[in-house]
Amino acid sequence: MIQIAARHGTVFKEAAVVKPFVISVVALLTVLSAAAPGSQPPSQAAPPGPYTIPADAVHRVNPVKPTPESIAQGKKYYGYDCAMCHGENGDGKGDVARDEKLKLSDYRDPAALQDKTDGELFYIIKNGKGQMPPEGDRLKPAELWNLVNYIRSLAHK
Repeated sequence: MIQIAARHGTVFKEAAVVKPFVISVVALLTVLSAAAPGSQPPSQAAPPGPYTIPADAVHRVNPVKPTPESIAQGKKYYGYDCAMCHGENGDGKGDVARDEKLKLSDYRDPAALQDKTDGELFYIIKNGKGQMPPEGDRLKPAELWNLVNYIRSLAHK
């Protein structure tokens, strides 16, 4: 009888230690499951507002003349960063555009960019637009202007 009481005393002591631990684990799991992404209704993002380019960017003048050297440099950068979506020849049918079912302009068509200034193209390339990521500061301004010159040259080929 004394052994049983001793054993029960040990059980009570162990239970006293284990019970707070179990409660803590259950509470933690409850909090984590409530915070899990799949357990909450999806948030509805507001549709993007209209894409506006600042007036100073629209009226920015291309300081780089479209020389053969400028166009060749622009073609090099286009091959690195643009062709995967816009196509090797500017047709808007690059691998990524096809895979993602994107509808991109055909830059070989003179009408595709006739309503865009060089400043607008520079701004879009530098800052991105929609799903197109920004070039940002990876290229210097003169290199971005070379890219604008190359894109313009696609309609003349």
